[in-house]
Amino acid sequence: MTTTPPSAAARASVEQESPMVPPPPRLTPPRRVVNLTEENRSLINLLRSATSTQQETDTCIPSLFNLMTSEEGGGAAQFRDVITELDAAGLRKMAWFLTSNSGYFLSIARNKKGSYRLQSLLGKSNDVDTFFFAAFFRSFLDVMTDKEASYVVTQGLRVFSNVMKEALFPHILEHAQTLACDQHGCLGLNRCINALKDPHCRTFFSNVVVVNAVPFSYHAHGNFVVQHVLRLNDLQCTLNIALNLRGHCVELSFQKYGSYIMEKLLNTRESMVVVVEDLLNCEGARLTRLARGTYGNFVVYKALRVTQAETARDDLFWGLVHRLRPFRDLLDESCAIAALLKSID
Repeated sequence: MTTTPPSAAARASVEQESPMVPPPPRLTPPRRVVNLTEENRSLINLLRSATSTQQETDTCIPSLFNLMTSEEGGGAAQFRDVITELDAAGLRKMAWFLTSNSGYFLSIARNKKGSYRLQSLLGKSNDVDTFFFAAFFRSFLDVMTDKEASYVVTQGLRVFSNVMKEALFPHILEHAQTLACDQHGCLGLNRCINALKDPHCRTFFSNVVVVNAVPFSYHAHGNFVVQHVLRLNDLQCTLNIALNLRGHCVELSFQKYGSYIMEKLLNTRESMVVVVEDLLNCEGARLTRLARGTYGNFVVYKALRVTQAETARDDLFWGLVHRLRPFRDLLDESCAIAALLKSID
């Protein structure tokens, strides 16, 4: 059966009944209008000018501080609009004002809003970064050991040129132990390691931790830096940390945070061997005290489990078993170690 095509008149009728509906126009939301304060308008004019009188400079300093730290009157929007109004020369002059005095720079960087706004300026231009780099260099410890200010350095390491980054490395090496053993410095150091994507730069930071593995591991804050580097899963770095901790594994296993480090070292074959050999080198009675300890029992149990699974080095597993068996009665029957020893009788 042949279908007859519709006539031209019929097609026209259908088209009239079902006209093509154009898509609705895309509406761009209007830009939020911010009424800049008189103070910030004056600040923009001063930053735009090629020269400034001493009186204008004296006025700029408190105005700029207010712009960087204010939470009132739409502070974030005011800051954003001032930045938008400035050209490269204006931003360079702003960066100079922000960083020319170390105390002034620190007072802004230590403020939560100030830290965030300083971070947003980094990477705007090489000139701006150069001013901030100089400020970091002058006040490195003060910046890195402050909760809020350390975020500014972290952002700097994300956006600075490799030349600037590497120029900061000697400072980091010199102050590594102070930073790692500081409440906020250790977290700042960890964030810096995360910020570095270049393998060479990250290796530098990791080696700083390797060299200082012993003092860091014993410290309440420094151990967090060691744990952080171990979480990067760099096998060579992990082994180097284990080798530097050889002879300290048992003592560290008795401690809360030291035991966390030992458990992480037991996760990889090469570093596991170092830890287990340390456990086997201590006398049976001490190993049993460790197995009964609040933190050490987790290390001993994990050592047993990983060596049991490592068929190529079953000598390590049976070495631990033979050391612990004579003291099994001293272990709580409900503990996992006692249960494991009983299961292989």
